[in-house]
Amino acid sequence: MAIELSELRSFVVLADHLHFGQAAEALHVSQPALTKQIQRLEDKVTGPLLIRGYRRVSLTPAGEILRDRARTLLRDAEIAEQMARLAVNGKAGLLRIGFGIASLAAGLPEILTRFRQHFPEVQVAMRDMSTPGQIEALERGDIDVGFVRLPVERPDLVTLPVLEEMLVAAVPRGMSYRKGLSSLRNESFVVISRSVSTSFFDHLVQTCRAAGFSPRIVQEVNELFTVLNLVQAGVGVSLVPRSANLMRVPHVRLLDTGVAEAKWKIGLAWRKRDESDSLVRNFISLARRPRSVY
Repeated sequence: MAIELSELRSFVVLADHLHFGQAAEALHVSQPALTKQIQRLEDKVTGPLLIRGYRRVSLTPAGEILRDRARTLLRDAEIAEQMARLAVNGKAGLLRIGFGIASLAAGLPEILTRFRQHFPEVQVAMRDMSTPGQIEALERGDIDVGFVRLPVERPDLVTLPVLEEMLVAAVPRGMSYRKGLSSLRNESFVVISRSVSTSFFDHLVQTCRAAGFSPRIVQEVNELFTVLNLVQAGVGVSLVPRSANLMRVPHVRLLDTGVAEAKWKIGLAWRKRDESDSLVRNFISLARRPRSVY
């Protein structure tokens, strides 16, 4: 028969007091009831755990081993109970989050910081993915929430606008930009690779076309910081998220395109069936307030 936690608790209290009467009082049980419980425990381990004296008892070597192990098991059980209670309330567990280039720069770190402050026991796993990749991962159940480019039209997903962004022109200091984005029609472009973010790449191209030209792309890279440094080096110009000004790359100006198509919204997406999940719900509540980063 398996040893029960209640039996271990009684044994540890008795091992601390080494007196049946005092231990029974501490446990709020009668002394005969405690005696029977310890006898059942000894039957389960098939041997004595106590040396019984007239007024006090002492532990056998087996009793000393069980006392030490029981204390560890009881602490672990208490922690497990606490963590389970936190998980029921969405305050513990694992939250898997998808994000893209723009959301990382536009305000996702702030949301994550606030979430960690409010729910320090929750583990957060981040995955850098394009919007189409996040949508597929959400539908497969590989991530719990994602920061996606809106709109998203999937009947099994729910979205909430949480961030706002726009593309701005990144040009070397000193380059003429009198006519807005159309001034760059004859320039070489350095861009984030389409393999990194299909939606970002396509938006850049569409914004240029709205300004009356197709960009002449000479270099595709994987990192936004690399784009800005290549612009600084004179390799080309680019369109980057407005929040890239936080990177403060010297000798690079970030200028308004003057094109309405440059703007877009980033939304938090999750599965409809997960709306009752307290962990997902807690994250949504902290990310709910829309914001703009300038």
